Amino acid sequence: MIKYIILIYFLLISVVSIVVTVHDKNAAKKNKWRVKESTLLFLGFIGGAVFMLLTMLVIRHKTKKAKFMVPLPLFAIIQIVALVLAFMYL
Repeated sequence: MIKYIILIYFLLISVVSIVVTVHDKNAAKKNKWRVKESTLLFLGFIGGAVFMLLTMLVIRHKTKKAKFMVPLPLFAIIQIVALVLAFMYL
């Protein structure tokens, strides 16, 4: 049961991360309100890194900023390992 709660959490935070990232990209194009970089990084840190990174690469958003392209892949690796371990041992 706990495995499914963990999986649902990661899926939900990933969807939120994708939506916020796409919103920020669209806002940047239109010179509108932007999402704080700290908010984007926090979403990646708390579980959205894998899909946020993939989304950023697909829509080419913030891909030249080391502030994102260094920690997000690290967060993603940690999160993937954590999920694999959770499913193996829980």
